Amino acid sequence: MNPHAKLITTLSLIMGTTTTISSHHWATAWVGLEINTLAIIPLISKSHHPRAIEASIKYFLVQATASALILFSSMTNAWHTGQWDLTQMSHPAPCILLTAAIAMKLGLVPFHFWFPEVLQGTSMTTALLLSTILKFPPITILLMTSQSLNPLFLTSMAIASISLGGWMGLNQTQIRKILAFSSISHLGWMIIITIYNPKLTLLTFYLYALTTTAIFLSLNTMKSTKLSTTMISWTKTPLLNATLMLALLSLAGLPPFTGFMPKWFIIQELTKQELTSTATIAAMLSLLGLFFYLRLAYYSTITLPPNSTNHMKLWYINKTTKSLVAITTTLSTLLLPLSPLIFSTI
Repeated sequence: MNPHAKLITTLSLIMGTTTTISSHHWATAWVGLEINTLAIIPLISKSHHPRAIEASIKYFLVQATASALILFSSMTNAWHTGQWDLTQMSHPAPCILLTAAIAMKLGLVPFHFWFPEVLQGTSMTTALLLSTILKFPPITILLMTSQSLNPLFLTSMAIASISLGGWMGLNQTQIRKILAFSSISHLGWMIIITIYNPKLTLLTFYLYALTTTAIFLSLNTMKSTKLSTTMISWTKTPLLNATLMLALLSLAGLPPFTGFMPKWFIIQELTKQELTSTATIAAMLSLLGLFFYLRLAYYSTITLPPNSTNHMKLWYINKTTKSLVAITTTLSTLLLPLSPLIFSTI
């Protein structure tokens, strides 16, 4: 991509995200979301492959529909209440419409259909942006309106997302699709606690973004896009493969890694709210996701030649691992001892 186009796209993403998260008026929040949508489409379609073009069209149609729903819900709320403030959602009908629109933006069940296909059709770097930065503005809108949303509707979507994210990831061989369903599952954990503790939702998103960044950057360095190539990538970067396994176990939520912290806090908060059955169901359904995380970790580190892969052995190139990969991988695995300090701030 042309450096000038890349600079304009990056600045547009930063400006769109900043506009949405700092706005209190529905019009400016909608403008920020639209800037984000238009800025990411060139990055999705930059390879000019038919699959990338298809992914960009799918992304544009879904995001345009969700933005129209957000605008319609805000106009309906303004018609009933006379308020354009984000925190003044009081009428039930606009609240349901807004929840559906945000779920479509994020890729929550039952509006998840576009997310795995879009991630599969784009590069690892763009998939990382779609999984982390572009989910921040819709989550911010959800947090600002959380007191007005329907708890039963949000909890049902959260449980369905955790369930489907784990279930659909079981039979995938493409790593980007596996990470897409992983994102859907983790979004379920964020949404389930939004009404009761919005700060905990933000903490979960930050730690998820950190761990996902480490995994995407590691896979991008190893040039691995599916399970069969992950099996032989250890010959190129053995140390990076070992740290990738730790990051995957952290994303699965296993102690003593960082990813265990948000699930621990969420289950504790749900128990305080006397939602023990909901916490139990969410914890049991997360075991589905644990299976494919363990499978990825097994393929990346424990599967050794001779094996039955049909791929040619890749050339060993002694590349230096970037410092960003090392920093994110370290943070995504070693932050659990700071749990008391982090818990005291939320």
